[in-house]
Formats: sequence, C-alpha cells, structure tokens
Amino acid sequence: MYRSLFPRDLFAELDRLQRDVQQAFDLSPTIRGIGRGGFPALNVGATPQSIELYAFAPGLDPASIDVQIDRGVLSLSGRRASSLPAANGGEAKERPVVHINERFAGEFRRTVSLPDDADPDAVTAGYRDGVLRVSVQRRASAQPRRITVQ
Repeated sequence: MYRSLFPRDLFAELDRLQRDVQQAFDLSPTIRGIGRGGFPALNVGATPQSIELYAFAPGLDPASIDVQIDRGVLSLSGRRASSLPAANGGEAKERPVVHINERFAGEFRRTVSLPDDADPDAVTAGYRDGVLRVSVQRRASAQPRRITVQ
C-alpha cells in the first residue's frame, strides 16, 4: 500500500487510488494464459532440445530458492527478506517512517506447466546476476530426427 508524503493531499490520494485500480485490472499474458504477473517475473521459451525458464529475482540468496518438478509442473518458491530500515534500538516508538515501498518482500511461489515431452531427470538450474535460469531438456524420443530413405 502506498503512503503519500502529504496524507492530506487529495490529488495524491486520487492518483494512488487510480494506480491501484488500474493495477488490479491490468491483465498480461503468461505461459498459463491470462494472469496478473507476480514475483519473480518470468520469461519462458523453448528450443527443439529444451524448455528454458528465466526468473528475474535480484537480491536473493540462491540457497533460498526451491525449484521442483512434480507431474509436469515446475515450481519456483522461496522467500525474500524485507529491505526496510529497522528501528535504531531504544524505544519501539522510534520506528522509521516508510513513504513508498515498491519492492516485494515475503514468500513467493510461481508454477509453470511443462509440455509432455519434458524430461524431469534432465534439469539444470543456475543463478547469476539476479537471474535464475532453469533448463529442462526434452526427451530424446521426442526430438525431431531425419530418417534416410534407401
């Protein structure tokens, strides 16, 4: 939720309300159809040999990301700690005031349905520069192959 720097500014509150309503109805296409996006943002694509998933999750510890495949569904889950400033010791009344907080913090979970030819035993995952890359190989029997005519 946004907090205005000037809580009594009617126009700032109307602007915030308009953004919230627009965001609630902002539908974007995803791999599973129409959805509202989430954290982490995903790019999913395919080559003849593999399915490639890129999750944009800066600031995460790679050990805190859980990648699982179960019955043709790839799941990414984890937790991002809050980056808000903590109180400076002393009394609890001295908590810092946060005016805008747009960075996601908390637990997340994203799922992607995989095609039938995905091989759950041939999966690699790597995290570099805030991007998680998961590569799922396709089964060899599903690979296109050329048959010579004799």
